[in-house]
Amino acid sequence: MTSKLQRTDPRVLRTRLLIREAFIELLQELEVDKITVNRIAERATINRVTFYLHYRDIPDMIDKLAEEMINEIHAILKEAPDPPGFHIRIVLNMLEHIAENSNFYKVLLASKRIPVFTERLMKLIADFITNRMEKLEASSALNTKVKRDIAIWYGSSAIIGTIVFWLRNDMPYTPEFLASQLAELLHLPQVESP
Repeated sequence: MTSKLQRTDPRVLRTRLLIREAFIELLQELEVDKITVNRIAERATINRVTFYLHYRDIPDMIDKLAEEMINEIHAILKEAPDPPGFHIRIVLNMLEHIAENSNFYKVLLASKRIPVFTERLMKLIADFITNRMEKLEASSALNTKVKRDIAIWYGSSAIIGTIVFWLRNDMPYTPEFLASQLAELLHLPQVESP
């Protein structure tokens, strides 16, 4: 049995992008409980049937959007350089991605309307920090008096909190500057850009 890599049809991707953008626009105007499939379909210039070809309902769409966000950031984190510390390059790549998709992240992370996005990102960052700390502990490169769980809570909260305030304040600093400031605050190794 031969397995083929499945590619998503560009029309499907375009339709999902239209739905996503319509949802983001509507969230800027309305509370989430006031958003209907009809409104999303109308704004996305599709019909309701097309919406239902992609999502069961609005909660399913929100869940899938959150999953896509996590997958995108996870892909960035997977490119983290060795040694296994939490380097400035990782933070910079993540901030650049967020800046490039700022409309999406401003509405879904910086607003308090749909906490699932922030919660999932917090878990992803905490898992990433945990994994990196375990690698450092295994190599005896981690020397800290702070309990691991407290360090993880602090690090993930500091990063996510800073990103949220950065978005809420219309990104007054470049991703490069913000990454360098976070590196100073969190004592991250300064790794040269590739």
